[in-house]
Amino acid sequence: METNERTILVSTDSRITLESLKNWKNHTYLTEKIRTKVREMEKQNWKIEFNWIKAHAGHRGNKLADQLAKEAANNRDINECHKKIPKSMVLSELNDHRVTKWQSEWNHTTKGAITKSFFPKRGDRLKLNLNVTPTFTTMVTGHGNIKSYLHKYKILDSPVCSCKCREQTVDHILFDCKLLEQKRDSLKAALMRSENWFVSKRKFINKFNKNFTKFTNNISFDKSQRIIIASQ
Repeated sequence: METNERTILVSTDSRITLESLKNWKNHTYLTEKIRTKVREMEKQNWKIEFNWIKAHAGHRGNKLADQLAKEAANNRDINECHKKIPKSMVLSELNDHRVTKWQSEWNHTTKGAITKSFFPKRGDRLKLNLNVTPTFTTMVTGHGNIKSYLHKYKILDSPVCSCKCREQTVDHILFDCKLLEQKRDSLKAALMRSENWFVSKRKFINKFNKNFTKFTNNISFDKSQRIIIASQ
């Protein structure tokens, strides 16, 4: 039996709108308006499909929608209807926009390469409750008492680690330094229950945060000698 069914694909960068439509306990004004329109179109043999697209990713329709929204917002002849939009939706949309813009700037900056390796996604950082200590900050930035950093700015004559093996960098401290071998073994044991040892720095933060933080807290940088010593 032919139904002459036609399909309309609605693309949006608003996850909260899609989640609201799926939640049948949600009866906010705009959600119900969309549902009513969908039912009207379905009676005319239209099939309505929704999908999510990434904001500010070059989608022509998404850019046009943003443009029209800005024009409407600046048009004083249009009756205001913002009171019909839930406050939670406005706050969520603003937060999503803020994080997206922040991520775009983070992707394009040429600074903070070490921090980027630990936090490539800014949204990840916002979800984490980190125990930030001076040593933790040093490890995830490469700044502070690390000899390679101090040597770069001519504060120390040599960047070589106290273990005498090689230049003291974040990677050396994390993966190679012999002075931290015992502390590193505990970190490796925790990781290797589910992963290979050489995981990405992002996983150190997101999946093994407690173990990584414990490792960093077991490191101290001697302020006078600028060397790494394993704490007792």
